[in-house]
Amino acid sequence: MKFAFFPAVDLRGGKCVQLVGGVPGTEVVALDNPLAQAERWIGEGADHLHIIDLDGAIQGKRVNAPILAQIVRELDVFIQVGGGIRSEEDARELLSLGVDRAILGTAALKEPDMILRLGEEHGGERIMVALDVRRGDVTTEGWQRSVGRRAVELGRIFEEKGAGSILFTNIDVEGREGGIDIQPVRELVAALRIPVVAAGGVTTEEDVLALRDAGAAGAVAGAAIYTGKLSVSRTLQALRG
Repeated sequence: MKFAFFPAVDLRGGKCVQLVGGVPGTEVVALDNPLAQAERWIGEGADHLHIIDLDGAIQGKRVNAPILAQIVRELDVFIQVGGGIRSEEDARELLSLGVDRAILGTAALKEPDMILRLGEEHGGERIMVALDVRRGDVTTEGWQRSVGRRAVELGRIFEEKGAGSILFTNIDVEGREGGIDIQPVRELVAALRIPVVAAGGVTTEEDVLALRDAGAAGAVAGAAIYTGKLSVSRTLQALRG
């Protein structure tokens, strides 16, 4: 499988934002016109996008749905979307828009069999489960609540339920632009047969290459591409090299 590099377009209050550790009020950037930001990364060569409705993740309501629909309608790239997908109907609605992959977190953890049903209906490759980890424990509800279980344990459960892939986010380093923590990614990749896409702390080209070499199927970059510490075009060139 080809390694995928995902520039992140996180939506909050109608803007494209990047938060430190997922905490509202810690915006590193807050930019108008999320579509223009998505187009910027495609202009630098990106053919994958990672879009999260942060309001949806925190409030459980997909308030940025119109913006998301516009992005999906106007851009012809692979798009995975998460944030506020609390039901099978939410997931169906997103997939019917043309989203390539729906990312479920809180809903999947509350009802794992939902993943089985969605996979059977839409194909497992279109269903991704988010395992967002703080200090080793998986969290839910926009990273606000710990479930007291580890990513490897839950990853194996969702693999059995037919999830096509896992999004592993290390909250401890998310948005801090201080680099990745590679060991948890290695452990999860080694424990699973399905692809793992890693997020959190991706700051340099070396971080991205390290994740690829650790066996991850992809990497999500957020704050660093907006502050200029990481170049999308140069990262893609490094991956091709």
